[in-house]
Amino acid sequence: MELSLSSATSRAHTYNSSPELFLLGKAKLPTWDCYFPSPSRDRRIAKPLFAQPGALSAKHNPVKVVCCLKREATVVEGRSMHEVYDALAARLVPTATAIGNPNLKYIVGLAGSPGSGKSTTASEVVQRVNKLWPQKASALDSQVTPPEVAAVLPMDGFHLYCSQLDAMENPEEAHARRGAPWTFNPELLLESLKTLRSEGSVYAPSFDHSVGDPVEDDIFVTLQHKVVIVEGNYLLLDDGIWKEVSSMFDEKWFLEVDIDKAMERVRNRHILTAGKPPDVAKWRVEYNDRPNAVTVNKSKKNADLIIKSIDY
Repeated sequence: MELSLSSATSRAHTYNSSPELFLLGKAKLPTWDCYFPSPSRDRRIAKPLFAQPGALSAKHNPVKVVCCLKREATVVEGRSMHEVYDALAARLVPTATAIGNPNLKYIVGLAGSPGSGKSTTASEVVQRVNKLWPQKASALDSQVTPPEVAAVLPMDGFHLYCSQLDAMENPEEAHARRGAPWTFNPELLLESLKTLRSEGSVYAPSFDHSVGDPVEDDIFVTLQHKVVIVEGNYLLLDDGIWKEVSSMFDEKWFLEVDIDKAMERVRNRHILTAGKPPDVAKWRVEYNDRPNAVTVNKSKKNADLIIKSIDY
């Protein structure tokens, strides 16, 4: 495996190492590289991004990690997204293991533009964490069937209702721009995250695409869930109440993709999933989705980890 490291103030370093050496962190990384906070928000201890030997596939898995100075983001990319999913899951499993108090949660905010692959990434990483977890849990107590420890909390459920858009000064514009920051309810999202922090569980809304409205209390994040990935466009914005939302996350991930490629994905989704005619789908992308993507991409600077998205 080739591990590439670089920083804003130093030349790039390339290490040719086996996957085992990479996962054990035995490549001679600078001390400020590839570190993340511990599960506790009050007592953060640096820990390696990838720390578990054998957690990934036994095949050579050349995930490239470009690590920068403390105030800059770590960049992760692989030959396929599946390699990246494996690596991210392997990073989160030891975090789940370290959380003994059921009321504590390790909350990851995963942001990215429309069409970047947020929902897929969150789902794939959570599935892998839950698949890897029994191996850890059985080592702790072989008499107990391990529960799932990771969950996804989508931001989609925090859309404003159609009736709320209808009540706006310009309802037609509100519906046309649905998906913009001002068509969400970040106050409710913040309240839900605070409840999750303080009580260890929360009921949250989902989104029913067939009717175009949220469904209240449809998602239950339980006490047994130790790792929660919240995914949505605007989670890393740094203005207004969105900044308070962003402050709730232990880690901030950003899924980076070329904007034209993302818009092509969104256009296809409008046509294939929503049944929109091609000309309507194109208009929707240019009038609403692309401006939203530009807004989202400006928040990349607030991420701890940047994930390079490739075709999935």
